[in-house]
This record gives sequence, structure tokens and C-alpha cells, in this order.
Amino acid sequence: MRLQKGTNILDYVKKNKLKSVIAVKIDGKVVDLDTTLDEDKDVEFIDVNSEEGLEILRHSAAHIMAQAVQHVFGNAKFAIGPAIENGFYYDMDVGRTITDEDLKKIEKEMKKIVGANYKFTRQELPKEEAIKIFQDKGDEYKVEILNDIDEDVVSLYTQGDFTDLCRGPHIPSTGYLKYFKLLHVAGAYFKGDENRPMLQRIYGAAFATKEDLDNYLKFLEEVKKRDHRKLGKQLDLFSINDEVGPGLIIWHPKGAMLRYLIEEFERKEHLKRGYEFVKGPEILRTDLWKRSGHFDHYRENMYFTEIDGQSFGIKPMNCLGHIQVYKSKKRSYRELPKRYFELGVVHRHEKSGVLHGLLRVREFTQDDAHIFCRPDQLNDEIIGVLNFVQDVMGMFGFEYELEISTRPENSIGTDQQWELATNALINALENTGREYEINEGDGAFYGPKIDVKLKDALGRRWQCATIQCDFTLPERFNLTYVDEDGKEKQPVMVHRVILGSIERFIAILIENFEGDFPLWIAPVQARVLPVSEKHESYAKEVFEQLKDKGVRVELEERNETLGKKIRFAETDKIPYILIVGDKEVESRSVSVRRRKEGDLGCMSIDDFVLRLQKEVDSRR
Repeated sequence: MRLQKGTNILDYVKKNKLKSVIAVKIDGKVVDLDTTLDEDKDVEFIDVNSEEGLEILRHSAAHIMAQAVQHVFGNAKFAIGPAIENGFYYDMDVGRTITDEDLKKIEKEMKKIVGANYKFTRQELPKEEAIKIFQDKGDEYKVEILNDIDEDVVSLYTQGDFTDLCRGPHIPSTGYLKYFKLLHVAGAYFKGDENRPMLQRIYGAAFATKEDLDNYLKFLEEVKKRDHRKLGKQLDLFSINDEVGPGLIIWHPKGAMLRYLIEEFERKEHLKRGYEFVKGPEILRTDLWKRSGHFDHYRENMYFTEIDGQSFGIKPMNCLGHIQVYKSKKRSYRELPKRYFELGVVHRHEKSGVLHGLLRVREFTQDDAHIFCRPDQLNDEIIGVLNFVQDVMGMFGFEYELEISTRPENSIGTDQQWELATNALINALENTGREYEINEGDGAFYGPKIDVKLKDALGRRWQCATIQCDFTLPERFNLTYVDEDGKEKQPVMVHRVILGSIERFIAILIENFEGDFPLWIAPVQARVLPVSEKHESYAKEVFEQLKDKGVRVELEERNETLGKKIRFAETDKIPYILIVGDKEVESRSVSVRRRKEGDLGCMSIDDFVLRLQKEVDSRR
């Protein structure tokens, strides 16, 4: 829409009753609605329901929350308060721990501020004046942020009695924020630096409509119910112990069995596709990590140790070990491609603030493989991995999306190498007709990658499989093969994982299935329940027969009523409950109950095992 010089956009919007408009885009830049045109302009209104509109609403909600915190605590100091997906947060220091009761007080105060309908007013001023304002407030975090800004003029926004450093834009006034909820408090280091003060981060949600907010809060309740940390404890799968160390997982028998089943499945699937098993060392000389580029580009995520006066790096990735396997002898073009697979344990120095159950850990296992191939084989190899991903995600019942992550600022290799690698990934996707998005600047430091984002039962997207194309490391390590013309040439290296981190994938499985795993990966497939003590002998006989037939089975030995035993099995999410009483002892059978299906009647042990085998074979 084109508006005339001198038009105040906010006045125009109010006059025309454009109630859902909260900002405006002029010459491609989003600015505050309270803007007066200095010449005739084409303008684009920003609706609160749009992606840009929601971001503005949520950013403004962070400022309103900060104002409420200032009212409640009086002496708060503030760091950053951005909009995020579905809401906002603000990092702050209030001199004490913020409690759930405090959150209620802050939210109540926010509602008062919204009701007061304070106007958001923008002020531009020299940076030095802004520094003086925050110095006078005693807010050293804002002063440091200002000192880091490489601009002479900055902007502040004021609503009521609260002023904050901000680029903007914002909603016209606090009354535009109607549907919000404060969620929880977490710790956050200033600037993400473990050596800096630990601040408190208040998270909140904000939406344009009550329905959207209510739906999101219901979604959060479902997420909470499925939390893999809670279910991991309930189902006795794993634990994390501060005495052992943060980010280090202790696998209990059932969790270890779940891992074993997934890893065995992976081994078989890789063998079917022509992969060879290899295993590299856990530590390698630091000189190798320098040669690969990891030391310069990744060392803040690595652990180092010294042995006999020599420096070693604990591996964060498996590629260097696989490179050594390839280099162990001269290679002919006839041998290629070589596909090396390893369930490799790696260690990464993740900051304590980002550690989260199995999703973010310091020690984990990757289903890692590296393919060394000729350039003319590259397209087929990438397509082969894409098909592998499709097969595996289908077996677990996951839909997924694809992204190509391109060259980051922190990278190695030439422009030509990156162009060749990126084009190879694009060509493979387009040759197979697969849809994809471009994720600019998020590739690995040594090459671009295809990222696979699977979608779980709640619609959440998780990064798992990756396919990385690399012309750089083969050059750095002087990898060669003898071509049919007798000359040495350089192979291409494809780095890829299918599930990614086994720990992370198990967390996703737990939450996706709510701990109710498909039978083929259920740590315990059946539990035998004797009705009373006189049936225990036969129950043990059934247990032994099933165990001999390869069924993952437990025997309930607690002296409880049958009703309680059934409830225990339901709580433990056991797929099959086998009840044995007088009738079953006499007929040498079992009474079968399937979780979520109910009573299936009596079966012979052989018939039950046959049913199990069919269900396992169908990957249900």
C-alpha cells in the first residue's frame, strides 16, 4: 500500500480499524507503527498473527516482564531478553533465587502493566549517553553489552517507568499483549560463558490468541508427561549421578538392553548395505587433530590429556580413525567405494548449562560411518545413504524433512572444494526428487551437509541423521587411490550418521512412544504373573521356556494381589502380561493380555511365541 508523506502509520491503522496490525515494513525494514512518513512510501503492514508479528509481540513481552521484575524486586539487573519460538525469555540478576511464587507475582504485575497500556517510546542517542544511563542504574550487564556494540548511536525503548536497550521494533503499547504465561526459571551464564556469572532466565509463552496459548500450554503438559528423564527413572532405564559427573550416563539393565537392540539392528542393516566394521582408538595424538583442523576449529569442545610428555586429544568424532584404516595400504580404484562403520564412543566438552538428560551429554555413541569413493561414485553413494535413512526412519515410524547446511564462517578448504561438495549434495537430492530447504552457514567446518529432521508424535523436529560431503580432509591427509590410468587420485569422503547419537535417539524414542516401545525394541517383552503362591512353580516353568525361546521375559515374584501385579506391569509399560492360574496350570497355557488391547484369551506357549515373532518381524 502506498501512503502519502506526513502520514502517521499508527493514526492510519487506528482510523481504519486495522486491529491486528502491530508494526509496519518500509523499504524492507520493519519499524514501529508510530512512524511518520517523511515522503510518499509503499508500506507493508505486519499482522500480529504473522511470523514477524509474533516475534515483535514476544520481544515486547520480554520487556514487559522485565518491567514487572523491576517492580517486584526493585534491584534487578538485566542481560538479554529475546523472542524465541513460542515465547520469550530474559536473563537477569535479582540478588536471590526466583521461586514459583515469585513467578506468580511477576505475572500478576505484568497483567497490571498490560492494563495500564503504557506506550512503547523509542529514543536514539549517542552510545556514551546510554552507557551513563545504565551505569547510574548499576546495571553492569547492559554497560558491557553497550561496550560491545560497534555503533556510535543506539536506541532505547521506554514503557512507563522502565527503559531498556533495544533495537526494536515493539508493539505500540503494553495493552497489545493479551495472551501470555510465565513458564519456568533456569540458569544461564552471562554471554554463555561458564566463567561468567550465573544469571536466572525466566521463560514465558506469548500468542496472538487465547486459543493458541491454551493449545500450547496443553502441548507443554504432554511434553512434560513424556519427558525422557522422568520416564527413564520410572522405567529404570538410566540415571545421571553428580558423583560420577554431569553429562555422563549410567545405563541400567533395561536401558542397556534397549541400546543393545538398537545397536544390533544397526549392525545388521549396515552389513546388508556393504559396510565393513572398524574401530578407532579413543585418543589420538594432538598433532593429528591439528592436521585435520579440529584443533583450530573445534578444540573448545574437546578434552586433551598428556601421556609421556606428549599431548593427546580424546576423540569428539570418529573420522580420523577411519582415515587411518583407509591409509593403512595402497588403494585401487577397483576397491572403491570403501564404507567403514563404527559404533564409536566420543566425548565432547558441552557447557554444563546446555546438558539435558540424554539429549545433550558429554559422552555418547555415534552410529558413524565414512565412505571413501571416486568422484564418479559420489552421487550414488549419497543417494544410497538417503535411501538408508528412509528405510530406518520408516522402521521406527518417523516422518522427516531435509535441509542442506552450507559453508559456515569458521571453515577450512577452498571455495572450489565447497562448491563441488555442496553441488554433490544438491544433485543427489534433486536426482531423487526429494524436497529440501537451505540452512545457510550451518555446515561442518570441513564440508556441507544434508541434515535430517525427524518429526515425533508431538510434531517436534529433531536433528538426527547427517550426510556430509568432504573434499578437504582427503587432501589434508593425502588420501589416494590408483586409478585405471595408473595415476594416483584423491577420493571423496562422505561422513554420515543414520541415528546420530544413540543416547539422543533413545531420548527421542522414549518421548515419542511415551516409554511404550514397539515390541521389537521393548527391553522386556512379557511378564509372567502367577495368580497366587501355588501357581509360582508353573509360572517359573513358563518363564524358563520363554527365555529359552529368546523372549525377553520377566517373572513377577512380589507377594501381591493379582490386581496390583497387573498395575505394576501397566506402570512399567510391559507389552504382554501372561497370567497363570488354575486353568492355565491345568491346560499348560497362559492367559495373554496385550497392552492397550486387553485380554486376548488363553494360548499355548508355542502359539504365544509365534504371535510375538510375527509382531517383531512386522516391526510393531
